[in-house]
Amino acid sequence: MSGAVGRAVGRAAGGALTWGQLREVRCAALEGAADSWGTASNRADAARDRIDKQLAASLAATQGGQAADAAVARLRGLSRNFQYVYTECGLVRTTLNSFAAEMRAPQRRLREALEDARGLKFTVHEDGSVSYPAAGENMLTREKLPGGTAAGSAVSPLLAPPQALTNPNPHAARAQEIADAIARAVGEAREIDARYARALRKLTALDGLHVTDAMWADVSGDATAVRGLADEYLKDAIPVDRSPAERKAWWDGLTQERREEYLAVFPAEIGNLDGIPAEVRDAANRDNLRLLIGRLEGMEGLEGRDEERVETRLAGLRAIDEQLRAGRNPPMYLLGIGDEGNGRAIVSYGNPDTARNVSAYVPGLGTTLDKDFVSNDLKRARDTAIGAQKYDSSSAAVVWLGYDAPQMPADKVLDNLAVMSSHDAQIGAPAYNQFMAGLVATNHNADPHLTAIGHSYGSLTVGQAAQRPGGVPGADDIILLGSPGTGAKSADELGVGREHVFVGAAENDPVTAMPAKIEARGMATGAAGGAVVGAALGGPVGAAAGAVGGGAAAYFAQDAQADGREIWYGTDPAHEAFGARRFEVNDGPRPFLDGEGATPAHSNYFNPVKDAKSADNIGLIVSGNSEEIGTERWR
Repeated sequence: MSGAVGRAVGRAAGGALTWGQLREVRCAALEGAADSWGTASNRADAARDRIDKQLAASLAATQGGQAADAAVARLRGLSRNFQYVYTECGLVRTTLNSFAAEMRAPQRRLREALEDARGLKFTVHEDGSVSYPAAGENMLTREKLPGGTAAGSAVSPLLAPPQALTNPNPHAARAQEIADAIARAVGEAREIDARYARALRKLTALDGLHVTDAMWADVSGDATAVRGLADEYLKDAIPVDRSPAERKAWWDGLTQERREEYLAVFPAEIGNLDGIPAEVRDAANRDNLRLLIGRLEGMEGLEGRDEERVETRLAGLRAIDEQLRAGRNPPMYLLGIGDEGNGRAIVSYGNPDTARNVSAYVPGLGTTLDKDFVSNDLKRARDTAIGAQKYDSSSAAVVWLGYDAPQMPADKVLDNLAVMSSHDAQIGAPAYNQFMAGLVATNHNADPHLTAIGHSYGSLTVGQAAQRPGGVPGADDIILLGSPGTGAKSADELGVGREHVFVGAAENDPVTAMPAKIEARGMATGAAGGAVVGAALGGPVGAAAGAVGGGAAAYFAQDAQADGREIWYGTDPAHEAFGARRFEVNDGPRPFLDGEGATPAHSNYFNPVKDAKSADNIGLIVSGNSEEIGTERWR
């Protein structure tokens, strides 16, 4: 690509640009060339979209066998090729547009200086020096002072050394100013020309296009280089510090061409910006997903913990990419993706902008962007969407991994009470509220029904978000599942009214009975640590666990005196004192005794196979039919 484009940019890359060439640079022609690259990019994008959403999806849904699988695989490969063309052509377009935008400033200053010289009848030479005529008068001889030539300097007048003598010819100082202005304009243009020439040389493709993983790693580098060039041209205008409603207004006010440029060059920034419409975020994030995979593929082979992190993250990203390309139903929308922290991923099943009912689920302890997140948390969001659509087809469900959850393994939670804190939830709460405000801003319905869902430690994050000023934006209902507490004393503190706070707490889920911090510290010295496990389980399960590790009986006596209200993060949401509506769930497998580990019941709330009661009640609440749920007695 770079040959023809390089010639269009200029003949003087590398510092040989003259003022004559700068004067003749046709910025409008460069922008016209950019439009042509944009047309090519859009055609490739349309072809990719048709392959993914029509050809491959239809073939996969209607045909089976090895031949069909091979055909789908070839179509997926063709789609990757078109995505590569779309991305690279889009980068060329923005590079040319950005080059034209930057070149206009020094070109304007050059033309102003040349106009000044013309008006004064000065002569501008090929090297940029300026000759001026004789003028003034010698005080002794009464003769005119001779003319001369001023050589320009690109150094700012503020930084230039002081002049020892001043030429008495009245034209000399003005000629020097003009020569310096020409030199500075040309110097700036040369620097711009060199930067863009380097970037354009990187935007190359081999003949007989067949996109490989190595090529995607190269595309990631290309995109990084172009983003560095386009900061002033595009990025500085992105309203990152504005409200989601203001961001939506900004996006709505852009021309289609400018939107396309943002999507091509800044997919991460646009795709993760709350307030941008869901279909736009999805398109941007699918492209950013491919770039992230390419960047991490280029890092494979690192040693130590970095290698493990790269492989873990790649596995998660590839699994998401696979599901997106599979054409799942309800349709998937990738509303966020990123590699920061423990990874970021926001996925909606169903379009959250058009659905009347939208839920946003926050996962909890141990969640990170890996294969388990895709197989577990994405499935929970999909099960929620399907369950809600059974009662109202206009329903969408989101899983929101927009924060860093604590990373101790979920099956070790009962052994690690002392290190758990609300810090991560407090950090995640404002980000969650920002996302929810974005759902409100982009939803097409006058009064959409929004449900905030928190599971496990995620219920603490939702609880913290609900207790911030104004509560969770747009939330009509809150669902707390397997909750260790919200940090609130009662449901009245969560901003939606206690009748709109719903709690699912399985009797055999030990996380919902985790002891209060003071009690847990007292138990930390119990025999073999068994007190922690036994105390947290409660009831007959606790008694059985006590046989595994001693000390439970002493805790139960203490807990009975405390009336069981206080658990790890405040009042037990399933307790009468909290005042929420507890809905019916299955008791679930018993920890240890049923051979499924320490916390099997903790993971079943969304699952229509393992806990049909809970899944159905969640679907009723999310679809706006909470009056039909089955209820359960408080603790």
